[in-house]
Amino acid sequence: MTLKKTYLWLIIVMLCNLNLTAQTTTARRSSPLNVAPPLSISLSSEKLERIDKMLKQSLEDNTIPGAVALIVRNGRIVFHEAYGNANANGKKLQKDAIFRIASQSKAITSTAVMMLWEEGKFRLDDPISQYIPEFKNPEVLVNFKYADTTYTARPANKEITIRHLLTHTSGLGYGIIDGDERMKMLYQKAGTTDLFTTEPVTIKEVVLKLAKLPLHHDPGEKFTYSMGLDVLGYFIEVISGMSFETYLQKHLFEPLGMDDTGFYLPASKGDRLVAIQHKVDDKWENYPNTFYDVNYPIKGAKTFFSGGAGLSSTAKDYATFLQMYLNGGEFNGVQFLSRTTIATMMANQTKDLFGDGDQHYGLAFGVLTEQGQAKGGLGSPGTFVWGGYFNTQYFADPKEKIIGIILKQTQGSTGDQTSWKFKQMVGTTIDY
Repeated sequence: MTLKKTYLWLIIVMLCNLNLTAQTTTARRSSPLNVAPPLSISLSSEKLERIDKMLKQSLEDNTIPGAVALIVRNGRIVFHEAYGNANANGKKLQKDAIFRIASQSKAITSTAVMMLWEEGKFRLDDPISQYIPEFKNPEVLVNFKYADTTYTARPANKEITIRHLLTHTSGLGYGIIDGDERMKMLYQKAGTTDLFTTEPVTIKEVVLKLAKLPLHHDPGEKFTYSMGLDVLGYFIEVISGMSFETYLQKHLFEPLGMDDTGFYLPASKGDRLVAIQHKVDDKWENYPNTFYDVNYPIKGAKTFFSGGAGLSSTAKDYATFLQMYLNGGEFNGVQFLSRTTIATMMANQTKDLFGDGDQHYGLAFGVLTEQGQAKGGLGSPGTFVWGGYFNTQYFADPKEKIIGIILKQTQGSTGDQTSWKFKQMVGTTIDY
């Protein structure tokens, strides 16, 4: 047996010993994310320095308390820097700091859903009630009384499907951050948990409460940002037979090497969690507990696995996840998704329901169109993006093989312009 064949055989044996089922081995083997000089992958060092200066200037202008920024091209890290403070007490931010990524969790949940889809467990247009019977015969809100929160509803014209949940077209709401005051009141009355909690609740308990509530509209009629990915977190538990947390750990985080990503942090990593900050009289202060508990990743019951908003991660971990997509679903010799599955995920799933045409919406990703490219500073067509509630953003450009991540933890308006500037300036660093 040749050395090469022996090497491949050992890889297969090791992966089999991990008891992996959702992902498979492949003859391809990309490298882990390592550092490389910018010029070696056709990026301008001078223009990267402009990004560094921009972020330092934002600190001086007091529009952000701190940030971690990372740029990857062709699977190589060319820029990874930390700026400012991790909390209002002056603790210096480090490159391996852990951030609450909130809605950036949705892309990870969608990935897990599609890994199970590749196993033939379900079809995207299956009614969710086929797997969670409580969603059978959904109703749409018609009339609402503010005095006592009673309401009337009519039968929806169709069942909610898995595709509806992935694309925010189910008609479900988002509780405390919902744009409709009536839905906020109904979700609060029902006792749903839609953001971050230290209380001893489970995703199953929350999802079964959601199933009893009326919808904004008929499924598939509109794009309404929702808890659909939270429902799918519980759906993964039903399909896989394990907790959502365990499924992600076993089938995504461990094989990808995302060692610092999860719903809750062990005590050994608690000091790496970045504090949420807000401005008070032009000074940065740690944000207090309000309608959510700022300590949820490190304290409390640690039982609520929110597929829509619950994960915490680092810039490098999340870049690893995105690199898997740019590799056509493969990373470090493991195939997580087929490139044909990724093509489906990035296709326009909502037609004209999502925005003005600069982006379309796939299966939990915003995807740039040619019209969006023409605006400038947003990337190539096919660039996929999203962000998180606490001011975290990412983008990945499959054409240019480039990833940009900028992570902050702030609440409220601060005059911060680093996100759009970072994205625009990263695109200009490409020499050829």
